[in-house]
Amino acid sequence: MNPDNLIMRPIAGRAELDLFRRLPYVLNDELDDDLASGRRRPEWMWMALRGDRLVARLAWWAPRAGEAPALLDILDLDDTTPGPASIDAGVRLYETASAAVLPVGVRPPEYNVFVPPRWRDEAEARRAVEDRVAVLERAGARLLVERLRLEWRPGTPIAPSSGRLAFRPVTGRQELVALMTLVLDGTLDAHSRAELVHMSAERAAAQHYDDELAHYPSPREWWRIGTSPEGEPVGFVIPARNAYNAMIAYIGVVPAHRGRGHIDDLLAEGTRILAGQGVPRVRAATDVGNVPMARAFLRSGYEVIGQRIDMTWNENASQYASQ
Repeated sequence: MNPDNLIMRPIAGRAELDLFRRLPYVLNDELDDDLASGRRRPEWMWMALRGDRLVARLAWWAPRAGEAPALLDILDLDDTTPGPASIDAGVRLYETASAAVLPVGVRPPEYNVFVPPRWRDEAEARRAVEDRVAVLERAGARLLVERLRLEWRPGTPIAPSSGRLAFRPVTGRQELVALMTLVLDGTLDAHSRAELVHMSAERAAAQHYDDELAHYPSPREWWRIGTSPEGEPVGFVIPARNAYNAMIAYIGVVPAHRGRGHIDDLLAEGTRILAGQGVPRVRAATDVGNVPMARAFLRSGYEVIGQRIDMTWNENASQYASQ
């Protein structure tokens, strides 16, 4: 029985994209390409409808065609009618869609949502964010971290080399994983810290390389290691492109060389490489709590364009295993 006539179902292919896009969100413009590439599937894109009115929607995303959902990156409510009923509709949609899409006994994918830079200062934006968070909290998720989204634009000055570091390409997976392992010592990154609770630094570094860095379509010749005058690796920067943007995918200074400003040279080198490709922008992100990295981006001419809220389920959480 459905007393409020709320119909919950996936979209019926591309023909319903316009209906799905009735709720505004920054990712709406990417849906066509994501469906064409297989990063999304119609059966992963669900709607809650009351008649012909879209009340709520959600969608999962995968980094590559043929892979399982890796992120829940769309969860929207009809913000013209906020309140408990709207949140209830979102909860019911998530529960129904999750039961149909996610394997039983598997931890649900992380939730990411892009929000304005100062979303807490605007009543409407704050309510919208809090309503979405409330939906997933009722579904068992908890806040992991808030992140800054940053962007460098062509014409913004890039600091010249200080001359303190020399740069060379990464020699291969083994070298980079070894440096990533060192960088994880004392990391301020919330995702990395969560991983280190249940795996070694070496395994976390190898997993990140194999699951993400190895799949970027941009040349690995762009990747750089910064070395001291004695030839010792000080840190590294991974300028890259994914399916959407040029970006600083990873950057780090090994513990023995921290606190000396080397991050600025590494970031300038990575930005310089991407700028040399004529890209329209360079994107980057860091945790709000990672103040040293955030300040480095701002010193390097990056501007904050928004924030991202990441929510996760506990390691032992499984999706409706009792159903």
